[in-house]
Amino acid sequence: MKNIAVRIAGLTALCLMLAGPVLADDKDHERARRALEAGEVLPLGEVLARIAREMPGDVLEVELERDDGRWIYEIKLLRADGALLEVEVDAATAGVIEVEHEKRGR
Repeated sequence: MKNIAVRIAGLTALCLMLAGPVLADDKDHERARRALEAGEVLPLGEVLARIAREMPGDVLEVELERDDGRWIYEIKLLRADGALLEVEVDAATAGVIEVEHEKRGR
């Protein structure tokens, strides 16, 4: 009986550890939503439309992060020529902060 209780306690601890990252993601999502509603960041669609005019490509991934008190969209683009771009964009102004180019190997 004691063995079963130890197993249940272990499984419960494991479930709680695995739930931590999910709960953190929910909090990040809520922070991003509040920033949008407060006008601290531009809507992602608007930012992507502006970026597409300067750097056309397929969007592979987007992250919204807070860096030194400033909201930053990190956007990964795949260009038609196979180039992979990582673009950092000021989320409040859609101004490009930095572009990293990485040529894909074939």
